[in-house]
Amino acid sequence: MIEGHCHCGAVHWRIDFAPDGATACNCTVCRRYGTLWAYGHEAEDVHGRGTTTAYVRGPHIEFHFCPTCGNVAWWRGREAGADGRRRMAVNLRLAEPDAVTAIPIDHFDGLDKFDDLPRDGKCVGDYWF
Repeated sequence: MIEGHCHCGAVHWRIDFAPDGATACNCTVCRRYGTLWAYGHEAEDVHGRGTTTAYVRGPHIEFHFCPTCGNVAWWRGREAGADGRRRMAVNLRLAEPDAVTAIPIDHFDGLDKFDDLPRDGKCVGDYWF
């Protein structure tokens, strides 16, 4: 289990698994937010609490952030998938460093090819500085 919260503490999330990677995406939104994502399913293995404001981007995804301090906490699919589950990802940058520092970085080209890129050996801890 890993927990995270925004800077002011009003918005919290919890994941009930140890991620095998943290996704760094270069899409037009994620590169501006500077997020590192861990994926799961809402109310199944990913849990969020607190009042958020959502930026809805297109028909499929909404980014949730704290309306007080502005930290991006998670994104979630706007609708459940065919299996009835709603995809959700939390921003690992909101966790305490010791909880996530050794998680490997997975690069995702969300800008041009919408494809996974090879790992370069870096971990979340390498991105703190």
